[in-house]
Amino acid sequence: MLHQVLQAFEAAREPLNLNDLAAQLQVDPGALDGMIGYWIRKGRLREVQSGGSCSCDSSGPSCGTGSGCCSFTGKMPRTIMLVPPEERGGHAGR
Repeated sequence: MLHQVLQAFEAAREPLNLNDLAAQLQVDPGALDGMIGYWIRKGRLREVQSGGSCSCDSSGPSCGTGSGCCSFTGKMPRTIMLVPPEERGGHAGR
């Protein structure tokens, strides 16, 4: 199953949404999250930061988009992408 997850990312032309991939592979999102974590630790996958740059502190939200996006930051699904071979460094071939 670990290799099926990696193959899905290798076949994709863009970053994948975890919820969509879980449905496609018919696997529990929690189990998929663990498998993705394995490939992230191996340097084959990475998480893509979505949306504008947001930060929230005691002075209130500060978002690059000016849209008050901080209230939605924790609710966005994780998006993961394949790390290109040239960026893998010492992890290539593992």
